[in-house]
Amino acid sequence: MTPDEQTASATIVVRRRAPLSQVEGSAGPLTSDQLGDRVGAHPDDVAAVREAALGAGLRVVAEHASSRRVRVEGPADTVRAWVAQTPASLRDVVTAILGSEPPQAFPRSLVALPHALAVSYTPLQLAQVYGMPQADGSGQTIAIIELGGGFDQSDLDSYFSGLGLATPHVTSVGVDGGKNQPGQDPAGADLEVLLDIEVAGAIAPKADVVVYFAPNTDAGFLDAVSAAAHADPAPTAMSISWGQSEDEWTAQARTALDNAFADAVAMGVTVTAAAGDNGSSDKDTSGSGAHTDFPASSPHVLGCGGTSLHAADGRVASETVWDDGGRGGATGGGVSDTFPLPSWQQDAGVPQRAGGGTGRGVPDVAADADPQTGYQVLVDGTQQVVGGTSAVAPLWAGLIARIVQLSGTRVGLAQTGLYAGVAPTTASPHLRDITQGSNGAYAAGPEWDPCTGLGVPDPDTAPALSTGAVARARRRSS
Repeated sequence: MTPDEQTASATIVVRRRAPLSQVEGSAGPLTSDQLGDRVGAHPDDVAAVREAALGAGLRVVAEHASSRRVRVEGPADTVRAWVAQTPASLRDVVTAILGSEPPQAFPRSLVALPHALAVSYTPLQLAQVYGMPQADGSGQTIAIIELGGGFDQSDLDSYFSGLGLATPHVTSVGVDGGKNQPGQDPAGADLEVLLDIEVAGAIAPKADVVVYFAPNTDAGFLDAVSAAAHADPAPTAMSISWGQSEDEWTAQARTALDNAFADAVAMGVTVTAAAGDNGSSDKDTSGSGAHTDFPASSPHVLGCGGTSLHAADGRVASETVWDDGGRGGATGGGVSDTFPLPSWQQDAGVPQRAGGGTGRGVPDVAADADPQTGYQVLVDGTQQVVGGTSAVAPLWAGLIARIVQLSGTRVGLAQTGLYAGVAPTTASPHLRDITQGSNGAYAAGPEWDPCTGLGVPDPDTAPALSTGAVARARRRSS
């Protein structure tokens, strides 16, 4: 057995000192310290975890009370035993113990077939098509979560120069030993990383882009999200293009991540996540029906679905649900088996699950994702056309950065503004509805649907989010 095999690590998640509902009426977004003081881990609970870990022969390598995490490492057998079953002395204190079994999630990007090179767009062209407000993201920060891959500065300089833009300020942060490692997987993880940076950076070129690299494990995913959400300054938006069917996650990993997203929202961060590229089945081959992708199915995340877009001269010719009929993917979407129907989605007409009852509907919004009408990007020195809902999450993150720059108010949970005025037979007045196409089990219609959600960005989107954010801030301060 090698030394690496003899040693393992884990992230221990501690209970909140008070329910998160106690901060929902706060006057504006909280800082990390404020969140920690009110609903973070109690010092006594952190001390109990530390003492139990040391007593078991583990080393405590990091503590973060605001995000309720304690990072430990030590003998692999001990760590694995803790991951498999929480020690009896900590069962009232600890809500999850997440280990390092890979892989946990998969990128949501697809390379176009050669003929698609004639039908593709730069992010700037899409910003024009979708009527995004004129802004450049100045003063904002976009966090991007990556579970592998990397980027070279030369790629970024070449790409943005080709768009006539100065290269955005992009930095990388390593989490749990993860780091920027470009050039090792140009058809996979590198493609995901550069797609995310290039799309978000083109939409908001004056925003700071911070890329968090973590191991592709449940602990790595959680630690990257928490590190990004609790950073100083806190990001305006956090883009996530990795996921898998919510049924494939352990309950404690899913809950721990959802709680981390809830923390992010409380700090004014809008989290965008790809809804998946494998239609309503989300790559399930058992024939058990439709599945949603997590983390897009979290009610604290803006789930991003995909369309097939044909445009000319900055105008839409046609836009339908992305579904290549099994040849090249389809947008994810459906009804969560795990998360209940959120209050802001009560009037959206979310259908029942196949087994009865209903839950959180996915996605909330959409944009171009079909690789055959995809995004022009540069990956490891090679020009490519790429699609997938992976492109939609950073596009929406960039849009959020533009909106916050103009309004001066952080959006946080975007759905409360976007779903305002929606009814089962009434489309959103804030987005352009997509009414044609399907993703397998579901078809688009003239209202919210489990294919493209409420629709795609529209000139009315920015006012809705700005107004919603301001109204929430006023309610909190009243």
